[in-house]
Amino acid sequence: MESVYVETTVVSYLVARPSRDLIVAAHQQATQDWWLAQRSAFACYVSQIVLDEASGGDRTEVAKRLAAVSTLPVLSATDASEGLARELITRGVIPPRAAGDAAHIAVAAAHGIDYLLTWNCRHLANAQIKRRVAAVCQRLGAQAPVICTPEELMGE
Repeated sequence: MESVYVETTVVSYLVARPSRDLIVAAHQQATQDWWLAQRSAFACYVSQIVLDEASGGDRTEVAKRLAAVSTLPVLSATDASEGLARELITRGVIPPRAAGDAAHIAVAAAHGIDYLLTWNCRHLANAQIKRRVAAVCQRLGAQAPVICTPEELMGE
């Protein structure tokens, strides 16, 4: 069974109140569709980083986000993931202000996760960044996860 690292934006879109923005609403619907129809086809994981990020903000929304992922195994940070995250920032692949994004990639890569599922298209699901992430991972002897959105991981 292939594995998926569920990044915080996916959890947020899954449980958020429907947006009035049509694009965001479509992403929310795609997330819910993936969660219901595809999630069981994968071994899904989160990390402490996801739990920490999901724990911020409105208490009602926090409770919904944490409940959504409460049954998913939590991957831990390792020395290898911390080194990879630092390297992604040092090489300018991920900006320092987005260190959490580098950590998501690094934890997924260090644990050999197949896919990193996200709606963060600025620092993660971005074609130019994905190429650079793969190069840094390869240089350090790790396999980069396939970084994609729920729409891209809908199956056949």
